[in-house]
Amino acid sequence: MTFGVRRRATAIAACFSQVIFAQQAGINPVRPVAPLYKRPYTEATVPPIRLGNSDRLQSLIRAGKLYLSPHDAIALALENNIDIEVARYNPVMLEWRLERSQAGGALPGVPSGASQASSVTSGQGVQGSQAAAGVGGGGNAGSGGNAGNATVSQIGPVTQTLDPSIQEASTFAHRTTPQANSTQSATTALIDDSRNHSANFQQGFVTGGSATLTFKDSYLKENSPTDALNPSVAQSLSLSVNHNLLRGFGIAVGERNITVARNNLAMSDLQFHTTVARTIATVLNSYWSLANAYEDVTSKQSAFDTAQQFVTDNQKRVDLGDLAAIDLITSKNQLATSKLALVNSQTSLAQGELQLKNLISRTGTADPVLAGVSIVPTGTISISDTDETFDIKALVAKAYANRSDLKTDELDLKNTEISNLGTRNGLLPSAQVFATVTNSGLAGAPHAVSGQLPDAFLIGGAGTALRQVFGRDYPTQSAGIFASASIGNRAAQADFGIDQLQYRQSQLTTAATRNQVEVDVTNSVVALRQARARYQAAHANLILQQQLLEAEQKKFQLGESTAYNVIQQQRDLAAAKASELSATVSYQSGRINLDSITGTIVETNDIVLSEAKAGHLSR
Repeated sequence: MTFGVRRRATAIAACFSQVIFAQQAGINPVRPVAPLYKRPYTEATVPPIRLGNSDRLQSLIRAGKLYLSPHDAIALALENNIDIEVARYNPVMLEWRLERSQAGGALPGVPSGASQASSVTSGQGVQGSQAAAGVGGGGNAGSGGNAGNATVSQIGPVTQTLDPSIQEASTFAHRTTPQANSTQSATTALIDDSRNHSANFQQGFVTGGSATLTFKDSYLKENSPTDALNPSVAQSLSLSVNHNLLRGFGIAVGERNITVARNNLAMSDLQFHTTVARTIATVLNSYWSLANAYEDVTSKQSAFDTAQQFVTDNQKRVDLGDLAAIDLITSKNQLATSKLALVNSQTSLAQGELQLKNLISRTGTADPVLAGVSIVPTGTISISDTDETFDIKALVAKAYANRSDLKTDELDLKNTEISNLGTRNGLLPSAQVFATVTNSGLAGAPHAVSGQLPDAFLIGGAGTALRQVFGRDYPTQSAGIFASASIGNRAAQADFGIDQLQYRQSQLTTAATRNQVEVDVTNSVVALRQARARYQAAHANLILQQQLLEAEQKKFQLGESTAYNVIQQQRDLAAAKASELSATVSYQSGRINLDSITGTIVETNDIVLSEAKAGHLSR
């Protein structure tokens, strides 16, 4: 059976199928163009959302009608459907999430604190001397740091911050401190003018360690006559290295978030494929339902016209006294029934048009171009007379190979395995090895104290202190190991147990989904065969009902039948036509469902996924 509208409409649509449509602007954020020192601190430009429709829609409208083939409907949906547009953002976001994971560090949103306080170097000035001797409220008083109650909501070790960082802090202070004991300071009020500068460079390693290079410069001038160097400069350069030995050790643990983010990016293509496949199926079902509604309106209109003509003929026969008045009433009743059926069919057509318009447009009927046009489906459904043969095992194998949702489940299981490396590693005790190498220097203006001048090696300014630092005149080395173990370790044990149980649940769910594929394929094939059988029976019944109506009309004209019998045959013919239309659309829906279950609906409809992602189809 050929199912559709006039060949002229098909020809019109074909004439415009080769039109090249203008490509819409992209959605990818534009990275800043700025000097290297400024670029990392400049935001990217994110384009606004796209609410306009592609040019394809306008090009298919002729004389107030939108002529649509099935491929046109799919192309418009993939270019304009909002669900597809939303799905386009997922790969873009996952690219940024991968970049975020590659930077390392704690999860986004975890607070951190840092503090910088006025201080003097141990041994520098009166307070520094007191601090070095372990007495008094000396050099590091007033640090004022507050860590708060920050909670890291991350299971397993936190990946080191892999982006190198530079930090600089400077403090300028003027402080007056009363001296209860003036033996050392020789003054009742100690007045300090100080400048403290600290700069460090830090780099984390994916293996589970970090290195920090720190340079400190401290300047102090005070009013104490007991200072041998005043003003004085103290400098230091230190390199600190630490590394995890048990918990948090290893590239696999450190890179697990990066690997998961990379898999998620690959998974986004599969998820987009799933969204495209679902949209194609929805559009095709809506399209063929609309085509069915058109045919149903035509059928109902024909039945109405037949009933109306039958009433007109019967009225003439009643006027001539050749027909009883009761037969005229019966025919008018059939006319009213046919009119109601026509109105219902027209309503269904309007609803089908509205649904399809919302699928192929981002603004639906709010678009003035689309609001006033009617959709004319130009596609046809052809059902061959010979039954198709299906190889269930081959179809199941095809589904396993092509279904993007099944591949997504497999990747999701891999991601869970990778993430569980963190909880498994979190079972281990914490052990770290650390080492620090520090070179210090001290210099200043000499002052005689008790008739003695300071060592000439210490006399000078910042250059003298810096020369001491790089000359390693005052080196300090330290190394050590830190270990910590939780008695019972119940939290880590519970985290690991929960993750493993959830992983087992995911494995079972994935296995159930794969088992369901064979059931779905078998049911789809059975439903498709039944739909073919219903169509063949409905088509044969339609031909029979058409012959019965023609025979009954001839008998009525010869006076050998009644109006009631003719009306009954008209009703049966209308019902047979509706049954054939319904069976035809059911068969087509079965084909769409089988393509969806086997994962071939995108390829069957010649859709290039990269074009769908870009929002512009070449066809």
